[in-house]
Amino acid sequence: MRTRFLRFLPILILAALVGCGPDEPPIADAPDEEVAPLLAQAQEEFWTNLQALCGQAFRGEATEVQAVETDFSGEMIVHFRQCEDNEMRIPLHVGEDRSRTWIVSRTPEGLRLKHDHRHEDGTEEELTQYGGDTEEPGTGNMQEFHVDDYTVEMLPEAATNVWTIEVVPGEYFAYALRREGTDRRVRFEFDLNAPVDPPPAPWGYEGT
Repeated sequence: MRTRFLRFLPILILAALVGCGPDEPPIADAPDEEVAPLLAQAQEEFWTNLQALCGQAFRGEATEVQAVETDFSGEMIVHFRQCEDNEMRIPLHVGEDRSRTWIVSRTPEGLRLKHDHRHEDGTEEELTQYGGDTEEPGTGNMQEFHVDDYTVEMLPEAATNVWTIEVVPGEYFAYALRREGTDRRVRFEFDLNAPVDPPPAPWGYEGT
């Protein structure tokens, strides 16, 4: 019996040594089952910063508009209107135009940005639900969304689109678009130190 124990002693010692290694870092609490349980820490921090703005609205302005046909000269207000655990709906109001809502969500792979465009009667515009997904962890203050296949199929000229969202708590929120290989650039910035009264619901969202 003693001989058999001695035969397995090296294995027991090895197992003990392996168990004595440095503790593994704790895994952050996972989001709901339908999203990835191991989202990058930077994306979790970014999501927390974004969620902290829920219910608030801020005035901003277009700080860069190049090679874009749309007029963004009206009063600009962003409203962090609808916030769920894994999705945020963020209307952008430009003057009397309430057609735009940004949708940011968590997915099994990371984060996703979509653009919901509506007519005044609430029906969807022809060009809507375009956007992209994160391909890198990003940072707690900035995430980049690379164009997805759905968008490229609908709008081939957008094949090099990259959207950026920045959240610097206590300073600013920013949305930007660049079309790599072209001069197309858009950037909006909103002052987080100057909240305003929430605007009316975006088109198509009345009653929600």
